[in-house]
Amino acid sequence: MSRQSGRLGVGIIGAGRVGPVLGAALAGAGHAIVGIAAVTEENRDRARAMLPGVPILDIPQVIERAELVILAIPESALESLVAGLAATGAWQPGQLVLHTAPGLGCAVLAPATAAGAIPLAVHPAMDFTGTSMDLARLRDSYCAVTAPTPVLPIGQALVVEMGAEPVVVSEADRPRYAEAIATATSFSAAIVGQAVALLEGLGIESPGAILAPLVRSSVENALARASADTIDLSSLGFAEPEVHGEESS
Repeated sequence: MSRQSGRLGVGIIGAGRVGPVLGAALAGAGHAIVGIAAVTEENRDRARAMLPGVPILDIPQVIERAELVILAIPESALESLVAGLAATGAWQPGQLVLHTAPGLGCAVLAPATAAGAIPLAVHPAMDFTGTSMDLARLRDSYCAVTAPTPVLPIGQALVVEMGAEPVVVSEADRPRYAEAIATATSFSAAIVGQAVALLEGLGIESPGAILAPLVRSSVENALARASADTIDLSSLGFAEPEVHGEESS
């Protein structure tokens, strides 16, 4: 695997619902998944299901083998992991390091950057299940991309290769972006859960199946109205992506 060929050796740290899916998407684009770090047995099972044949390794082994390291771990653990690995000299010059935390930009990767790594912050704006159905959903999704200007096209191209659409979000605006994502996710879950409980209280069977078409159509109509209102996203620091979903890097 060589950077010149356009194909990367990809290592994944974190086998929750996000990491294995992004790995499978990049594997589908021709990249080689060289290893994944997973702690719990549930996560190991998920990694084996989504990335068959990919070795499950310790974190230092993943970093040693990879040209692109994906940090798909909880946002709260990201800073300490990056700094701890830097203290051991794990990061490599020229290595791409990408995290998926919504509220953080590239500053959290400063210890890796100081070692010569290239920082990327890429967050897919979707609610993952950790299964193969996410690969289809990813193709209809957007990813927030934050990176230093010279390497921003690399982050955008990786998003396109995963099948999604890149949207540039500035470092300063990542917290507001994360707030928007959290609001949409938590509000949707709470409202649906309340409606399901009401129907269950009426003795109605399969309330989820009954509500599914209603919820989907309501959300689609609300999003269509929002698009028709031509909201100015530039006020939130969003920029039009330079790379589009039909192109590849």
